[in-house]
Amino acid sequence: MSLVKKFATVGGATLGSRLFGFARETLMAAALGTGPMADIFYAAFRFPNLFRRLFAEGAFNAAFVPLFSKEIEANGVEGAKRFSEEVFGVLFTALLVITIGMQLSMPLLVRWIIAPGFADDPEKTAITVRMAIVMFPYLMCMSLTAMMSGMLNSLHHFFAAAIAPVFLNVIMISALLYALWTGADPLTTGWYLSWSVLAAGIVQLAIVYFGVRHAGIRIGFRRPKMTPNVKRLLVLAVPAAVTGGITQINQIIGQAIASGKEGAIAALQYADRIYQLPLGVVGVAVGVVLLPELARALKGGHMKEASNIQNRSLEFVLFLTLPAAAGIWILSEAIIRVLYERGAFSADNTAVVASILAIYGVGLPGFVMIKALQPGFYAREDTKTPMRFTIVSVVVNSALAISLFPLIAERGIATAEAAAGWINTCLLFFTLWKRGDLTWEWSFARRVLMLLIATAFMSAGLIYAMPYAAPWLTPGSGLLHQLGALFGLIGLAMVTYFGIAFLIGGADLGMIRRNLKRGKRAPAPTADDQQ
Repeated sequence: MSLVKKFATVGGATLGSRLFGFARETLMAAALGTGPMADIFYAAFRFPNLFRRLFAEGAFNAAFVPLFSKEIEANGVEGAKRFSEEVFGVLFTALLVITIGMQLSMPLLVRWIIAPGFADDPEKTAITVRMAIVMFPYLMCMSLTAMMSGMLNSLHHFFAAAIAPVFLNVIMISALLYALWTGADPLTTGWYLSWSVLAAGIVQLAIVYFGVRHAGIRIGFRRPKMTPNVKRLLVLAVPAAVTGGITQINQIIGQAIASGKEGAIAALQYADRIYQLPLGVVGVAVGVVLLPELARALKGGHMKEASNIQNRSLEFVLFLTLPAAAGIWILSEAIIRVLYERGAFSADNTAVVASILAIYGVGLPGFVMIKALQPGFYAREDTKTPMRFTIVSVVVNSALAISLFPLIAERGIATAEAAAGWINTCLLFFTLWKRGDLTWEWSFARRVLMLLIATAFMSAGLIYAMPYAAPWLTPGSGLLHQLGALFGLIGLAMVTYFGIAFLIGGADLGMIRRNLKRGKRAPAPTADDQQ
């Protein structure tokens, strides 16, 4: 299967999740707007979400997948099964201790880390603490889910791991619809959402567990023991945990600063949801598929193939994110108005959230390129270098957020995150190039230039068309007219960009298809091959 098809498999499932996420945020905006309860829920949910990224996705996609792939190459599926059981015993025990400790410490964590700006409102602080306690076990479920997802990705079973996140949005949407149907007050709605997060974690874990069993591996519980493999995993996972959570680290810093202004946390969250669509569909798909592919190529000694996979992945990322970034910048206000402006979400809210979204759009290519560059380090079992770059970007983000928030409020936090993302991208790119792990290709540079030209023509076309679509984008024109006008503009942008990109040589489907195919070497045995 080509990398394009694998990207499409993971990206398609992620797209479904993000579309459900849009529906969820639209209902959230209608039910809670940017009011106090929206701030409370998002603040409480951010903390378990942060730890999910730090201890689950970051650590296991970066550390577990290369080691699991190595076990498959060296000892077959049985060796990989033994390794996964060793890790499961240690991980489950550690997560149980962390979850209990964090829940007991939640009052202090909310006051000093999660939302220090709530300190002057005891009731707001108390509700945030209780909701965070309810949702924190979500971390345990998702960490175990991440481990099993890593197993599935290494075995080339991508769909179950990619589709599982859809159920978080489906269950939360169900809770919101029930709240709106019963006319629940904001506090009751917040509680429905909190319990739905916990329920979703359990459902997602069940999906990937049965996916692993379907792939031919039955995980048994082993007494926690620090075997050499587990020790090696921890050596790789600690820096990877920091690195993998870069976006969440920066966002929780921004949240702590934004908690000093009512509505700021919710505004940042609504904008974040929009730019997470291209970030998730492209970035997550590339990161999930690229790491096991690079790891296997390197373990098999196929250096040229590894270099080709890395370069073609960067090309694929820029091909899709450059127009997305320009489109988000130009259409930010129209997107927010159509998706959110109804119920408790006012025109003033639209202006604030749209300005944040436009800034996030500028940072989008950088955020996605991080997902495509980090596997180049992780596949070589180097998790410390990306961690150092993450620390640099966090320092930059913190300094800029603190400096800019008093001047331009929420926009300052978004600017800090975008700048930190681009700095991290540049550090990763030039380090891989300097080491010789990223081969410079003038043909690649020329194609990027052509993509920039195509993006410029697309942007000009959108700016020209905006005044004609404006009357149809107003709230009074009706939702169907709004959606029609917005999708019309998006369709115009796509036709213009892709047409010019292929016309002037910025993209070539035949070339992309040929270059993204895996080598002719025999693949490592999967669980299905062993049965």
